[in-house]
Amino acid sequence: MLETQGVTMRFGGLTAVSDFSIRVSDREIVGLIGPNGAGKTTAFNLITGVYAPSRGAILLDGKNIAGKAAHRITEAGIARTFQNIRLFHDLTVLENILVACALRENPGFLETALHLPSYRAKERRSREFARDLLNSVGLLENADDRAHSLPYGKQRRLEIVRALGTRPRVLLLDEPAAGMNPQESRDLMDFILGVRERFDVAILLIEHHMQVVMGVCDCLYVLDYGVTIAQGAPEEIRRNRRVIDAYLGAE
Repeated sequence: MLETQGVTMRFGGLTAVSDFSIRVSDREIVGLIGPNGAGKTTAFNLITGVYAPSRGAILLDGKNIAGKAAHRITEAGIARTFQNIRLFHDLTVLENILVACALRENPGFLETALHLPSYRAKERRSREFARDLLNSVGLLENADDRAHSLPYGKQRRLEIVRALGTRPRVLLLDEPAAGMNPQESRDLMDFILGVRERFDVAILLIEHHMQVVMGVCDCLYVLDYGVTIAQGAPEEIRRNRRVIDAYLGAE
């Protein structure tokens, strides 16, 4: 479904990502791990259109999306979250989801200004879809709460659900367990697995929390200084000497 082929990103004389090639299949959960500064978030930014690669191709269903505008890539079926939560904190939980739903319904200027029946129909469909989304992940009771009032774990969950509001086929999660306590991390694992099943999406995940990575991922890629040093099943990666030396540590 998603594939990168020899993607390289240079910033002046610095090569942040070099010859980055991965494959994410339908309904697969793939982890991208490595030490800080390894190029993981740069890879996400390339896939989602924040940067255009210096070289290489990024394929979604065989079509090259490298260098396309971020909103076009989202329309094509890729959505993401961020390492630092980027909710609309003064909007309600429901309104945060409606912002994402607008991508698919996309009422025109005249429809909205004149409040035409077509606009009202789109608005109704968006609200129904948003409430269904919140209900499916246990956040419907918080629909009218301001986003900033939610506990940290629920804010993380809301950001993922907002991304799902764009109806993606591939979901990119950038360190979703960052800042979570052990119980929240365990709950997040169940949540990610449930998202894959309920929404029929493939997931590409950046994460430093090894319990989460090993618990949910089908396959792992390991970056170090922008270079892929290993790939394989979680148990293979756990035993890989090069990965242990560069990232995991002996223990």
